[in-house]
Amino acid sequence: MPNPLSSLSPPGAKRSLIPLGLFVLLFLGSGLYFQAQNVEYAFYQLPGHVAIIPALMLAIWLHRAPLQQSIEVLVKGAGNHNIITMCLIYLLAGAFASVATASGGVDAAVNAGLSIVPAAWLLPGLFIIAALVSTAMGTSMGTIGALAPIATGLATQANLEPALVAGVLLSGAMFGDNLSIISDTTIASTRTQGAKMSDKFKENIKIALPAAGLTLLLYTLLSSATAPVAAADFSWTGVLPYAAILVLAVMGLNVFVVLLLGIVLAALQGSVFADYQLASLGKDIATGFASVQEIFLLAMLVSGLSEFIKQQGGLSWIAGKIQSFTGKLKLAGNKAQQLAIAALAFSSNLCIANNTVAIVLSGDVAKTLAQQHQISPRRSASLLDIFACISQGLVPYGAQALLLGASFGISPWQVVSYSFYCLILLLVASGIILLRRSAGTVPGPELS
Repeated sequence: MPNPLSSLSPPGAKRSLIPLGLFVLLFLGSGLYFQAQNVEYAFYQLPGHVAIIPALMLAIWLHRAPLQQSIEVLVKGAGNHNIITMCLIYLLAGAFASVATASGGVDAAVNAGLSIVPAAWLLPGLFIIAALVSTAMGTSMGTIGALAPIATGLATQANLEPALVAGVLLSGAMFGDNLSIISDTTIASTRTQGAKMSDKFKENIKIALPAAGLTLLLYTLLSSATAPVAAADFSWTGVLPYAAILVLAVMGLNVFVVLLLGIVLAALQGSVFADYQLASLGKDIATGFASVQEIFLLAMLVSGLSEFIKQQGGLSWIAGKIQSFTGKLKLAGNKAQQLAIAALAFSSNLCIANNTVAIVLSGDVAKTLAQQHQISPRRSASLLDIFACISQGLVPYGAQALLLGASFGISPWQVVSYSFYCLILLLVASGIILLRRSAGTVPGPELS
């Protein structure tokens, strides 16, 4: 059967991918160099939104058009309505996280979990706490930053292998990073695929929960600690804003309204039940905006680079190659194409070590494959998010592994070697693609 995408790739389509290769080379190469020099957070010494500038310059040069016209292409890509919407959601999510932290919500969520964990269930309990906190906060890095100091003390107190405890924390953090309604990856995957956040959540949880259950069973078998788990004083009211936004988002309320309500609720509960000063609300919101500055800029610039690749046929060429490969797999329905979307997200993140950026980069190709093979937007969004997060939880040069390695005083390689949830999720997600009778198909109108 002829490839329907091959005719869409003009001569020189492969050349349009060179700037993307340069971006990956600069980002990955600089990280490897600094790691060889034993520099902490080696892969973040050259930030992504700076590393992409030379790639954009090369893309403009390769475009072979007047400078003003090339700049218009860049602006068109950066100003894509999906990208701008995504960036506005980033701002509100950052503001909510900042206000919730300042008003004591994070501490309340952490200590609420610690207060109900039996000593003999230390490892599965820590996994559950990390999973709940990351699902509420929408960030694996924020979860690790909040829990790592507690987890290191628990590892010493209970005489547990530090790498094992770090792996438990990483596993729980990646669970929420993938599943949370307000995580960067959920925002990116749903916007690029045209899916509703609530639909993607429902699709994801069917895969994430079985994997989490198997992970809990494994950690229960590995847990042998008997030391008591101490929790600081906390108020259950601090957990309410997190619970509220999760419930409202799953109910399908507009994400902008959900996040705005979350900010208001976090501020009000802090002022009523804690010592949070409403006068500092504006400053905390601004701090939240600043915290997402890097991903905000990088998402826009990556979209600008993608526009050059798209206009010159690079994305169609990639989609065609993937379709040619998956067409050789003797699988029923569109399962081969679902595996292709999964592999695309996984491999993109191996190069970038940033699951949000990997999703943005591979989003257009994934959407093309989904539309060509009647894969529903919620399924393609779920696959992108799941497999990018799996990859992020397994790369030793990712921010999560680096932070945990520094916190526990161990190698990042040791951290990811105990990332059991990501390994189990890889097996569960791949198995569901292959074994599920319904292959995520959807009638044509939903794809419009």
